[in-house]
Amino acid sequence: MKLIIAEKPDQGRTLASVFKIKKREGFIEILPNETFPEGAYVTWAIGHLTELASPEKYDPKWKKWSLPQLPILPDSFKYDVVRDKAKQFSLIKKLVADPNINEIIHAGDAGREGELIIRNVLRLTGSKKPLKRLWISSLTPKAIKEGFENLLEETQTRNLYYEAYTRACADWIVGMNASRLYTLLLQQRGYADVFSVGRVQTPTLALIVKRELEIEQFVSEPFWEVQADFIIEGKKYSGKWENNGETRIDTKELAAKIAGFCKGKRSEIKDVISEKKEFLPPLLYNLSAIQAEANRRYKFPPKKTLDVLQDLYQKGIISYPRSDSRHVTEGEAETFPVILKKLQAYPEYAELFPLPTASIITNKRYVNDKKVTDHYAIIPTEQVPPAGKLSADAQKLYDLLARTLLAAHYQASSVEYTTVNTVVDSRAMFVSKGKVMLSEGWRKVLPQKEQENEPSLPVLLKGETGHVEKAEVKESKTQPPKRLTEGQLITLMKTAGKHIEDKELEKVLMKAEGLGTEATRAGIITMLKDRNYIEVRKNIVYATAKAKILIGSVGEQILASPEMTAKWEQRLHEIGQGKASPKQFMELTAKMVTHLVAETAEGSKNWTFDAEVNDAFVPGKRKGTRAVKLGSCKKCNGYVIDKGTFYGCSNFKKTKCDFTVSKKILGKTVAQKQVKALLKDGRTEKIEGFKGKEKEFNAVLIWDEKENKIKFQIN
Repeated sequence: MKLIIAEKPDQGRTLASVFKIKKREGFIEILPNETFPEGAYVTWAIGHLTELASPEKYDPKWKKWSLPQLPILPDSFKYDVVRDKAKQFSLIKKLVADPNINEIIHAGDAGREGELIIRNVLRLTGSKKPLKRLWISSLTPKAIKEGFENLLEETQTRNLYYEAYTRACADWIVGMNASRLYTLLLQQRGYADVFSVGRVQTPTLALIVKRELEIEQFVSEPFWEVQADFIIEGKKYSGKWENNGETRIDTKELAAKIAGFCKGKRSEIKDVISEKKEFLPPLLYNLSAIQAEANRRYKFPPKKTLDVLQDLYQKGIISYPRSDSRHVTEGEAETFPVILKKLQAYPEYAELFPLPTASIITNKRYVNDKKVTDHYAIIPTEQVPPAGKLSADAQKLYDLLARTLLAAHYQASSVEYTTVNTVVDSRAMFVSKGKVMLSEGWRKVLPQKEQENEPSLPVLLKGETGHVEKAEVKESKTQPPKRLTEGQLITLMKTAGKHIEDKELEKVLMKAEGLGTEATRAGIITMLKDRNYIEVRKNIVYATAKAKILIGSVGEQILASPEMTAKWEQRLHEIGQGKASPKQFMELTAKMVTHLVAETAEGSKNWTFDAEVNDAFVPGKRKGTRAVKLGSCKKCNGYVIDKGTFYGCSNFKKTKCDFTVSKKILGKTVAQKQVKALLKDGRTEKIEGFKGKEKEFNAVLIWDEKENKIKFQIN
């Protein structure tokens, strides 16, 4: 009799659903059938049933956070059962020990983490029974039956377990040592908080802080442009003055002279250049791509996208969501006609049929066995859900997957871009740009949210003449780099190799697909939020003062660089292929951490932090502590407290009192001591460096009793 161990309860129930069954407490009995002549039991983990043991389980002295105790380097690693999942572990252990069970089928998710979860459970049970591996990319009845009929030998996936186990142990060593190291050293400097450090989270945070500092340190410069409105042979259009490809003018005076010169002057079209461009349909989705797209379209946080996709997968509606591939195999492409026929029954898709291309099985852009890794791209399965049966969020993601598959069967869209060069009085050159959609192609299926930067132009011919109807000067300012959205952060993690100067390491990290894996990136972002390193407001990512302090202290250490991840990912990938030794990898990790502890403890004497960052730092909240009162609220009988991203009234939940003070006003951080003065005296001391539209200025913040708001007082 076989024992099948799935990764999650829903997954276990889905695996059993294709057979006749009896439900038991904590497991399901599959009755004898053609696949399992003696029957089988199906049980499940509940995600991670086990976890690496805490330091004190190795040595009691490691319980206390102490610099002299570092580094913490166990001789071997122990796993414990997660306390609130002990009941399920006991059930699995009992089933494993059942004398009727002669073989175990590992049915965790077909990836590194799934490999680790189930093998760790079996390791703790002490099982010595034969093991086989179920490896499938979707949970449709057909895929499940085929998977059970074509089980892998456990040796075929054992190296993936070694890779995942080594990764977990190495991450434990880095996290335990570096987090204690930086926390203790920063606490010595007065930063009363816990500073979590990790192999993936810290270089990711370093990239976010780098962007934050670029924005803060950006100095905006004014520039001017001259725009002219033309009437040529009765046709109207606009253009910008240009010189050697540059439209920006350094001084207002020069811009005014150019505009003055052009007004009413004769104009002639010197060139009309048209260029046709074709845009192929998008590739099928992997996890990072759909997380970025769902965030762009619907503002879904990456973790929400993964959770919704996981639910769809466990219901058999889509293929495995944690895939890093954007291609499918020929075998999978053979199922497309069945899927497409079922999609055609949806009212919203019916009008898109018949498809211009009946089959894409020979199209290497989508169907390429060599580019499929452990799993193929995320696609709808032949188990198409009835219309209206999905939740609103699930329907949005399913629609993206369905439309992307449909779009792959459409032609490229083609656009004609036109550039018109108009010369004024044989001297001043103006450029006009426009575009015309020649063929909609796949955009009919998957409309793109694009800004229409290029207006439509009339039909213009070289040599046509007319005059300048109007010429005016437009003032603008150079803009800082844009802040990241959560979706862009996923993309930044995936493309972190672009931030490496060493070209060989860049290739490695790009091959490893950046920081983290498809399965872990959303979790890393959630972790950065939970640990108060980043704030996400209206889908925009901000680095906190805590993040700047940590990354400032880490400095040029290898922990903050994608280079370390590149080297680790290369070696871990080799372990997964059976080409590298886990033991040697762990020895190198231990040496790196030992060096880090010694070097950082010495280097911390030279740490310095910006005064504004110090003022903006908010210590982590501890259980039983109360928020610090900064003073009485100016609008009610409440008091004002530091709420992390702003200062606000404690009565907000009770009375909706809306008294707030932003932590950053015109680029200047407002410290707690300034808020205290404002609440007590109605005014702050003079604050220098507010960034106005024209220039920086110094001012006092005052509370206007009549208007009930904060104002500037400029002396």
